[in-house]
Parts: sequence; structure tokens; C-alpha cells
Amino acid sequence: MGESMSEVIHGEIRVKTNRAIEVTDITSSIQDWVSQKGCQEGIILAFSVHTTAGMVINEAESGLMQDIESQLKEIVPPGAGYKHDRIDSNAHSHIMTSLVSPSETIPISSGSLSMGTWQRVLFVEGDGPRSRRVSMTFIGKTG
Repeated sequence: MGESMSEVIHGEIRVKTNRAIEVTDITSSIQDWVSQKGCQEGIILAFSVHTTAGMVINEAESGLMQDIESQLKEIVPPGAGYKHDRIDSNAHSHIMTSLVSPSETIPISSGSLSMGTWQRVLFVEGDGPRSRRVSMTFIGKTG
């Protein structure tokens, strides 16, 4: 049997947020990147390169996304006397996004993200509006 070689492909996608705290479905952007790079079989790591933004895999139903936003605001309200606020008044953003992951790893099969029926990759903005970067690393076979 011949050996198959894995490739490693790096890149990034951009996410534009419009509100201070916002949950955005970025699944299609990730899938587009996977397709453009010819990724076929392997894994993709999507990593937020920001300390005030992260990711979570969940359902992208609009009510749920609004619920996530409102609960994050309730759990970590702005201006609650955080020590970090003496530097730049965004401690709540840092704390908020420490509750979610900075990255998600997703299997790729036959050139598509292998996710459950309702699973989507949600980008969680904690200090917007901003233009954000998500670092992408694919490990696997291209075709």
C-alpha cells in the first residue's frame, strides 16, 4: 500500500461585527474557505486571534442567538467595577469571551464540514463593532 500524505494549509477569514455584543453564524464562510482551498478529508481549526471574541458550536436559530447575547450581558455586565477597566473599560468583554472557546475544530469529509443537522459555528463578539480575523488551519488531504 502506498502512503498518503497530509497537507497543512493556513489562511484566514474576516468577520465584520455590527454591535458591541453579537453572535454571528460564520459556518458558510468556513465552508467557502474549505471549498476554495480544495480541502477534502481531514480537520479544520478555526481560531479567533482576538482576546475579546471567540466561538461556539450551537444552533443558529435567531432567538437562541439573541438569548446567548442577552445572557452574556447579564452574566458579565459592563462597568461592574472590574480591575481591568482602569486600562480600557472592556474587562466585561474579556471575561465574557473567556466563557466561550477561542477556537473550534471541525472534521472535513468529502469537502464538507461534518457537523450535525443543527450545528453551526457561531462567532461571539464581545467588544464590537469591529473587523475581526479568524485564523484557519486545515490538516488533511486535498483534491
